[in-house]
Amino acid sequence: MATLSSSTDPTQTKDATELTSSPLVQAYIRRTPKSAAFAERARRMLPSGVTHDVRYIEPHGIYITHAQGTRKWDVDGNEYVDYIGGHGALLLGHCHPEMVAAVETQLHKGTHYGACHELELQWAELLLDMVPSAERVRFTNSGTEATLLGIRLARAFTGRKKILRFIGHFHGWQDHVAFNAFSLFDGAPTAGVLPEIADNVVIAPPWDWEETQRIIEEHDDIAAVLIEPTGSTWGQVPVKPEFLHSLREATAQRGIVLMFDEVVTGFRCASGGAQEALGVTPDLTALGKIVAGAMHGAALVGRADIMNRLDHRAAAAGGFEKVGHQGTYNAMPTTCAAAIATLQIVKTTDACQRAIDYGRGLQDALDDVFRDEGVNWIAYGKYGGFHVFLNPNNISTTREEIESGKFDYATLCAPAGPGVMTKIRIGCLLHGVDIMPWPGGPISAVHTDEDCHLTAEAFRQTIRMLKDEGDI
Repeated sequence: MATLSSSTDPTQTKDATELTSSPLVQAYIRRTPKSAAFAERARRMLPSGVTHDVRYIEPHGIYITHAQGTRKWDVDGNEYVDYIGGHGALLLGHCHPEMVAAVETQLHKGTHYGACHELELQWAELLLDMVPSAERVRFTNSGTEATLLGIRLARAFTGRKKILRFIGHFHGWQDHVAFNAFSLFDGAPTAGVLPEIADNVVIAPPWDWEETQRIIEEHDDIAAVLIEPTGSTWGQVPVKPEFLHSLREATAQRGIVLMFDEVVTGFRCASGGAQEALGVTPDLTALGKIVAGAMHGAALVGRADIMNRLDHRAAAAGGFEKVGHQGTYNAMPTTCAAAIATLQIVKTTDACQRAIDYGRGLQDALDDVFRDEGVNWIAYGKYGGFHVFLNPNNISTTREEIESGKFDYATLCAPAGPGVMTKIRIGCLLHGVDIMPWPGGPISAVHTDEDCHLTAEAFRQTIRMLKDEGDI
């Protein structure tokens, strides 16, 4: 396997001055002067001037004033086709009328009761009905909290210490998962994480079942295995379905808790998530983003006997210590209202399939552009999103081979040359399309044929500008 490296663009910080001298970047600066001014103001208050690492762009990101459907507008009046999608939360697009109406109605009734309410029951009932692994539900405020709670429950339930994770898979920023997602692939702890925590996290390659099996068999103290079921970054590096089936069998045989991180894939691959689409039922599932209707909220669901470690009565009857769990904003009424409205649409309509179908059409359009422009890039992604393999080593492959899980992280996330990833993102912004930095992005059920055309043309013009600058 090739040496693993970070999938983020090192020129974001290292060569910012050189990047700014690019004609492509200069054109972007001229197009976004008010965003530049806001960014300068932000840097005086916020580390890097941002509140989320993915929003960090050199020389500056865009500042948005409003959004609707698949579009958003910045402070300079520029319009964008949006593939950030609330970091994956907006399967129904911006400001879906049923979700907005539900939240507006609830706002007049109260935002926080500090007490139980019926909406949290309705939300939980939907999850029990839709998600195969859900026998009990606990609401949290974020996907990071959901994975952290799942790890704690797995350790309490099994009495074991170690967690097994996979190279490149992202599960939030909490200490047990804050390394080995985009860097530190040797398992070393990132800054601020105790070595003792890293020592109890085992790292495995999700493209090699024999090696993963060997690692599992080598450790008799694994409490839980945590995985993104479609692969790292929800399918940028796909996992073979047979790998998941083997993992399910091996963990069940050894009494290891299998936890799926469906923070992104939940309600995107199918109405019951990746576990429904792939036919593999985990013991615990972390849900976020779409689960809360694009509001602030998340959930951990799973087997009753494991989730009962949170239950006062079960702990008293079973003679075990209850796992404590608080959260001021757990299941806020406004979040519940948004979640119920959204999940009912997901459950009763073809929203998931519409996003998947649009994704295939967009990938076809992008591949046509790549072929026309003579670049060896490949668009792919099976479940309501798209990724672009920049193929810097010029390997001969196809979309089907990539999606089959043939390649490892080092291959699909190989660096594309100094500044290229950043310039692709800025080039798309320059031409009216906002994408994730790897590059790619989540897709909504309301993206249109016009959006597809505009996106393909944004990539075409960006490729031509990169050629002019000698980057490809």
